Amino acid sequence: MKETWWKEAVVYQIYPRSFMDSNGDGIGDLGGIIRKLDYLKELGVNVIWLSPIYRSPNDDNGYDISDYCEIMEEFGTMEEFDRLLNAMHEKGLKLMMDLVVNHTSDEHPWFQAALKDKNGPYRDYYFFRDGKPGGLPPNNWCSHFGFSAWEKEPEGDQYFLHLYTKKQPDLNWDNPSVREEVYRIMQFWTDKGIDGFRMDVINYISKVAELPDMPEDGPYLATPYFANGPHVHEYLQEMNRRILSQRDFITVGEMVSVTTDQARLYTHEDRHELNMVFTFEHMYLDAVGEDKWQIRQWKLSELKAVFGK
Repeated sequence: MKETWWKEAVVYQIYPRSFMDSNGDGIGDLGGIIRKLDYLKELGVNVIWLSPIYRSPNDDNGYDISDYCEIMEEFGTMEEFDRLLNAMHEKGLKLMMDLVVNHTSDEHPWFQAALKDKNGPYRDYYFFRDGKPGGLPPNNWCSHFGFSAWEKEPEGDQYFLHLYTKKQPDLNWDNPSVREEVYRIMQFWTDKGIDGFRMDVINYISKVAELPDMPEDGPYLATPYFANGPHVHEYLQEMNRRILSQRDFITVGEMVSVTTDQARLYTHEDRHELNMVFTFEHMYLDAVGEDKWQIRQWKLSELKAVFGK
């Protein structure tokens, strides 16, 4: 059995904006992280998970990415990133990047091209659909932030899907060209020498093709139709073959709406997908049934049982 070093690793998440400011502008940056590497090493850290540092309009804390291969100007330059990675490796530290590929920013060139040319190849990079009669969106889904998951395109008649803010249109992973673009991005950072990926809501990448209405009157969070979808394991296994198998990466999938049994499918070493998943079962201890707006008191023993499981 291959050595699984990541099972013994101590991972420290850095949200760059609030970590360490090195140039006095009040915003944490890559230079600040470099200054604190010895401190992190003294703490016993082995791996740094870096929240998104890519170019972004910051509608959702950097999780709306407009260029996956450039650094957000407030955080520094690509040269500073290279210095950070080299300094980490010299100190025996590993770097796990945040991979956000369920959606892009609406300012990403792919989406801008999709808006400009309705018959062009980039239109199918996203989910554009006609609305229903009466000016209604294509279905009754809501976003994770409570409003409709559909936004009408600025100049046109169709709507686009966004499971988060309206500036975060969802990518259509059923389009092979989208997957090729993602692997190109991953290869870019792999070639730089990073040590792994934390994958944002990665179990959302395969939607039920028909995008059907939820049976209840909406809008509702349609997790049965976009979480753990029909091709998600196929796509993760493809990603593993193309990118993750190249080296001994640390990989963790952020996965809302995943049970322990489902998590075993994503992480079993014979399936060649991911090392680990984040689960969220503990967050629903205070929910009454499916109605997350009603809460109840919970016991510490219940929390222990969730983590034990």
